[in-house]
Amino acid sequence: MKKILGFSLLEAMVAVAIIAILAAMALPSYLFKIIREQIETSIPLIEIAKTPIATAWKTEQIFPVDNNAAGLPPPEKIVSNYVTSVTVEDGAIHMKFGNRANKSLENKILTFRPAVVTDAPVVPITWICANAGAPDKMTLKGTDRTTIDPQNLPLICRSRDKPKP
Repeated sequence: MKKILGFSLLEAMVAVAIIAILAAMALPSYLFKIIREQIETSIPLIEIAKTPIATAWKTEQIFPVDNNAAGLPPPEKIVSNYVTSVTVEDGAIHMKFGNRANKSLENKILTFRPAVVTDAPVVPITWICANAGAPDKMTLKGTDRTTIDPQNLPLICRSRDKPKP
């Protein structure tokens, strides 16, 4: 008898099925990774708004009400590959996604709010992303208008629920 080397059709189909199942399991996490990377790539765009907001707080203990008061261009003029506008509203910075952003990010907003020590303006502002909480002894200012699904947010933007005693 001659021994046949190689795979039978059934063995090859089982191997293909296993690979397909593993790929189907990996795809959602890969898509979340793409969305998070687009958000993280866009975050440096808010740097241009941080400086005038921090200066207004340090010198006058107020926050600019809009882009004009902060000395910034109109919201639709501050753009990038994934962001269609950056709006300042009472010290909070709202980034609206679009342009080449993933479909699940289109027209979604990510907010950065200033956290301050109200009776000590010399303490630098801490910027809080989305619904993440303020550090102890700091007060959040502005409104959170984040509309991005929490599972798509980078870790720095997720709320940290404290365990209840």
